[in-house]
Amino acid sequence: MIDRLYTQMQAMQVLNRSQEMTADNLSNINTPGFKGTKVFYRMFQENVNGKTISKSVPMQQVNLEQGVLEPTGNEFDMGINGDGFFVVEDNGEQFLTRDGRFHLDPDGYLVNSSGAKVMGDSGPVQLAEYMQSNGETGGNAMLEVSKDGTIRLNNKAQDRLRIVNVEDPAMLNRKGSAYFSVMDESMLSEDSTGTVMQGYYEKGNVQPLTEMVDMMRNMQAFESQQRALKTTDEMLSQVTTRLGRF
Repeated sequence: MIDRLYTQMQAMQVLNRSQEMTADNLSNINTPGFKGTKVFYRMFQENVNGKTISKSVPMQQVNLEQGVLEPTGNEFDMGINGDGFFVVEDNGEQFLTRDGRFHLDPDGYLVNSSGAKVMGDSGPVQLAEYMQSNGETGGNAMLEVSKDGTIRLNNKAQDRLRIVNVEDPAMLNRKGSAYFSVMDESMLSEDSTGTVMQGYYEKGNVQPLTEMVDMMRNMQAFESQQRALKTTDEMLSQVTTRLGRF
């Protein structure tokens, strides 16, 4: 009976963890470039008081499915269609991100909404000439970003956005809602198959209906385990009371 209590408590812990992940996905529905978390369960066996007990442990994996590319008309916004991540430098540390809402800071660096510098093949992308140039036609400077990430200012190549891929998505560590990191840069490859879309940004890939269904399912399963736990506890109490009479 103690084993049953142990198993039911574990099941409730698993469902609680799953519910937390679902809530995090839902809270980031409107976060650009957000990648939801998928929950799966891995079965383990352990020996408890000489008995082999199977238990499931919730594991999580980043869902890298493509988000919708939303047109903005902003020439600094970038989206990736396919695999790959932008690389940004924030407080001296580099991160991977799919959030491509960029702009120029006062020094001409291409930065994201947090002020992190966008990295190119030559380091942080700087387009100071953009703010000074009037373009060959006398209008604003013409900024073009090709599908491979090459940045051209008035038809002159300036740099190329660094787009990297992760060979094993399981190695991604989530850092906040918009960033990822890896333990070792050797896990990154430069041969991303994704293409850069200028004037677009990628919306989060969370599906609200799916998440709501998961939330309801988790809640029902949790309540079921809660009732079972209460029943087991009552049975254990009755057994203990009867044993006390002898």
